[in-house]
Amino acid sequence: MLGTLAIVGAPSSGKSTIFNRFLGERRSIVEETPGVTRDRLYAHAEWLTKHFTIIDTGGIQIANAPFQVEIRAQVEIAIEEADVLLFVVDGKRGVTDDDRFVARMLQKAGKPVILAVNKVDNVEELAYAADFYSLGLGDPIAVSGAHGIGIGDLLDKIVLLLPERAEPDYGEGIAFALIGRPNVGKSSLSNRLLGNERTIVSNLAGTTRDSVDTPFVHEGNRYVSIDTAGLVKRGKIYESIDKYAALRALSAIQRAEVVLFLIDGADGLREQDKHVVGYAVEEKKPVIVLVNKWDEAKATKTKDEFTKELRRNFKFLEYAPILYISAMTGEGVSQILPMVNRCHEAYQRRIPTNVLNSIVLDAQEMNPTPDFNHGRLRIAYASQARTAPPTFVLFVNDPKHAHFSYTRYLENRIRESFDFSGTPIEIVYRKKK
Repeated sequence: MLGTLAIVGAPSSGKSTIFNRFLGERRSIVEETPGVTRDRLYAHAEWLTKHFTIIDTGGIQIANAPFQVEIRAQVEIAIEEADVLLFVVDGKRGVTDDDRFVARMLQKAGKPVILAVNKVDNVEELAYAADFYSLGLGDPIAVSGAHGIGIGDLLDKIVLLLPERAEPDYGEGIAFALIGRPNVGKSSLSNRLLGNERTIVSNLAGTTRDSVDTPFVHEGNRYVSIDTAGLVKRGKIYESIDKYAALRALSAIQRAEVVLFLIDGADGLREQDKHVVGYAVEEKKPVIVLVNKWDEAKATKTKDEFTKELRRNFKFLEYAPILYISAMTGEGVSQILPMVNRCHEAYQRRIPTNVLNSIVLDAQEMNPTPDFNHGRLRIAYASQARTAPPTFVLFVNDPKHAHFSYTRYLENRIRESFDFSGTPIEIVYRKKK
């Protein structure tokens, strides 16, 4: 994995168009209206087998435009987080005062800068690029984000300058990340699990601004606790420090093998909770739901009532176990690490092919596949392709006949036969040759 690239520039220079071109999809909103991108967007990209992270940012301008203070704060954080800076300018518009302002900002950062002159759509317009030598940022690269011209050369230079990022080696320890919206008690729980005050505990939301990795041993088992800053729903906040925290929390989820998702039992469920845990679901990580502050909440509700409400609102987390705890009093905390062990084991579980086939084919015999898309699915055999998460490949007559409800049925049968607590499992259909 390579490092991080931040795309910066003045409004309407085509930053988001290039961002989308790198990804091969419309991840960032692209419009002609200046200032559409206000928050930083991040994504993972690949070029010539090299993987790296991209941050798209809002347009910087000197004028006191709406949200400019917040946008500039976001850009400054993106610059700090990035290893290489891609400065996108509008070739048709020529050098502007905003471009000069951004250039000075990037020069002060002391990081490698690539100057991309965008909107050079044909050979006749190549002369546009020469004007930008005046910015003092080296040789400009002429590109057209809209048409893909010069993007390959631009990516070649980006991967050449980005440093290699070594993955952390946790040895035999199970790495788990604590996630949740601000002020749900992540740092308090981390301290309770570690048995000391290794991280700051405060009633202020968002005290932890960075991820804190702490190896420890409990009853002979090795763990790494990754404490993260509070995640906030994307697109709803403009405080720069929280955006920085969200970026780091996403990185922590990617590094973790198990995710502890904290909910404030006293405060109740919030829509924001879905967005927080959505990051872990997207990364296909095992999830344990921890309902914290239960010592306060249990006076007004029962575990059964809360569980029903949680399952109703988080149907995509049916596989996740729920524990009721209090980080402050220690209630229920002793259950967490044994559950982490169980979920980690499930995440790595491999089923013998003959046993898997017996379960899947018996399931098909007990409940024949329905007619779907002008045909009926016939499963010939099954095998497990990989673990982390467990992924099962079913070889069939035609994958188009697979109905999602039957896939759910097969998943339930597999889960009934083996302990896959906490971990997602995937079922993939392939045409039998």
